Amino acid sequence: MEDDAAVPPAARLVRDFVNTFEPQVDEEQLTTPDRLRDWFAARRLVVPDARLEPADLALAVTVREGLRAVLLGHAGHTADPDAVERLDRALAEVPVRLAFTGGRPRLVPAGHRAVEAALAALVDAVRECAEDGSWLRLKVCDRDTCRWAYYDASRNQARRWCSMAGCGNYVKMRRAYATRKRRGARR
Repeated sequence: MEDDAAVPPAARLVRDFVNTFEPQVDEEQLTTPDRLRDWFAARRLVVPDARLEPADLALAVTVREGLRAVLLGHAGHTADPDAVERLDRALAEVPVRLAFTGGRPRLVPAGHRAVEAALAALVDAVRECAEDGSWLRLKVCDRDTCRWAYYDASRNQARRWCSMAGCGNYVKMRRAYATRKRRGARR
């Protein structure tokens, strides 16, 4: 597990949003519009009684999986161009504008729908990560069955797995086994 204190708040928001689905165990947190609202409300991105629709859920999931594809690229893999294209199209549905309230420029929703407010905050978190240098530190696990998002706080930014004890160890053990098996086959 990573030390959350080392993860900037904007990067934590993006990472946690991507991790609302855990591919390795096929566990989806955002199963209904109400669950999506509750996730956003817990992070103060929408009011607790906001009304979200099934289309809002579909939009949020498209954004999430597009972000996962982008973070896969940060980890040195080829990002799924279709997922990135769907992300771009989905974000075109999220009108944002620049605001200077609070003493710094930030992106805020230009529309009035709750999902627009939440996704605008997410887009602003991506902007903030790009600005503070944490964007490229957001990655997804190198283990193809995992793809859990994590923040690479290593000095050289070469971390490859969500955890060395779990996925890193598993991948290294499989590689070692394959090497031993190849050597045995050659004898």
